[in-house]
Amino acid sequence: MSSSDRKPVHLAVYDTLADWETGHTTAYLARGGYEIRTVGASLAPVRSVGGLRIQPDVTLDDLRPEDSSLLILPGADLWDTGDDLAPFARKAREFLDADVPVAAICGGTAGLAREGLLDDRAHTSAVSFYLAATGYKGGERYVDTDAVTDGRLITAGPTEPVAFAREVFGLLGVYEGEVLDAWYRLFHDSDAEAYAVLEAAGQ
Repeated sequence: MSSSDRKPVHLAVYDTLADWETGHTTAYLARGGYEIRTVGASLAPVRSVGGLRIQPDVTLDDLRPEDSSLLILPGADLWDTGDDLAPFARKAREFLDADVPVAAICGGTAGLAREGLLDDRAHTSAVSFYLAATGYKGGERYVDTDAVTDGRLITAGPTEPVAFAREVFGLLGVYEGEVLDAWYRLFHDSDAEAYAVLEAAGQ
């Protein structure tokens, strides 16, 4: 599939967004030919936890799964302080029901848990008791690892932005096999030999 045929990837943005969690993912998706579009509750600017001002490209109400390749839900303080971000989890349900991928990291996983989307899917997060506090029913499906892909859903904890990106790239076919492994080893382990693999592959 050429880059012109790919549907955009949508990055959910909201106040207190954890800016470090999706940088590897969005940067290398863009390099792989995906347009990254930001989606907010409205078109009003939001500020990340690092103070970055982000202007949403599209509203959540106007986002349709059939117009997207992937919805990314980053962590944010707001996931744990009320129901302000619940509409983003409901949109994730729409995506999964339409067989369009969703990738959630950190607090985004708690939002999915509250929505019931982790009850029957293998998943991970920061720690198991973080999700248990949501009252969800999926505790037996929790996997204590860096990132998990179950069907069209990816989950990861806040300390694993590189593993999160690896799962996204694998699901969307941006990198595969030896190249995907080398990308992960380069950015996660600073493995100099991995750089040579990527260079040889033209990456």
